[in-house]
Amino acid sequence: MEDYQEQSLGGRVFQRIRDDILNGKYKERDELREISLGKELGVSRTPVREALRRLELEGLVSITPNKGAFVTGITAKDVRDIYAMRSSLEGLCARWATRYITDEQLAEMEEIMMLSEFHVKREDEDNSEQICMLDEKFHSVLYEASGSRILGGMLGDFHKYVQLTRRKCVSTKERARKSIREHRQILRALQEGDADQAEQFANEHIFQVMQYLKRLDQEGTG
Repeated sequence: MEDYQEQSLGGRVFQRIRDDILNGKYKERDELREISLGKELGVSRTPVREALRRLELEGLVSITPNKGAFVTGITAKDVRDIYAMRSSLEGLCARWATRYITDEQLAEMEEIMMLSEFHVKREDEDNSEQICMLDEKFHSVLYEASGSRILGGMLGDFHKYVQLTRRKCVSTKERARKSIREHRQILRALQEGDADQAEQFANEHIFQVMQYLKRLDQEGTG
């Protein structure tokens, strides 16, 4: 029982530190000190050390003997690679979802769409955080609906890895509106059980994100 509890604790510490890296709390080259993290999370150094080793295997942390652990994070190339992989896998996920999606999942996605459309129409405040959260929920339901634990888990991790980039994508109303329209197309294909259309729209959605990010990069270096 103690081993299970320790493993569970280590998993929670790992998830917390990984989330903090991916959401931008820790920046590239920041040092992650075991003692400081242990005090912050209320745990001993052992689960922190184990979490840092797991993060090193994921490529999010670099551990240098006698120096410490430093954040590597997600590079611009990592983001491009992730979207390139998603451009193939997202369509497959949508295709499989037309076979396995439940009425409850369709209803949940419809509710997500209605909330997304409501928020994007509001001009009185910055609601990009809500839109980004709804974007994550939409894809999460889609991944679950694929009926594949492996594919859903892989795409779910990819989606978390690029959460800072996703926030950037919905920070402008123009791209947020387009993204929501693309989601609506995917949902309509799922509702109609059209696997070819669902796959096409899901792939097109990721392609449009890639084009938008490419344009941002060009503007940043122009």
